[in-house]
Amino acid sequence: MKVGFKVNGSPASVDVPGDMPLLWVLRDVLDLKGTKFGCGVAQCGACTVHLNGEASRSCITPVARVEGMEVTTIEGLSADGTHPLQRAWEELDVPQCGYCQAGQIMSAAELLAKHPRPTDADIDAAMDGNLCRCATYLRIRQAVHRAAAMAANDGSEEAA
Repeated sequence: MKVGFKVNGSPASVDVPGDMPLLWVLRDVLDLKGTKFGCGVAQCGACTVHLNGEASRSCITPVARVEGMEVTTIEGLSADGTHPLQRAWEELDVPQCGYCQAGQIMSAAELLAKHPRPTDADIDAAMDGNLCRCATYLRIRQAVHRAAAMAANDGSEEAA
């Protein structure tokens, strides 16, 4: 089945079974390795991408569902790694093993798009379901606040 959609702003067309999970299309067909396989049942969040701006678990999303949609992966968040979330993650040394971090950042990006100045409760609710085996949850929350402050200050390095 041919499926056409945009990935990180560029047109893509794949000829794969319609029930193939988007995760495998991204990783194995389009060679975008930033999105990770975690659990395969949408419980860990490692595979989170955006579909038309909404965070979605790509491990359970059949590629046929994304026909005509805009898919954004961690690679599409910024071309050079300067998105406020990526910078905040680096500055605060959020990752330990790093495996879950692309999914964490993509969930946080949706949150900041909807709530530019989130509270701790907003962050906790938005990030619920994104598991981190290294338990960097407090640094993740700090990084989301930091990224919000950076974005509000037009890239200023001041923390909230």
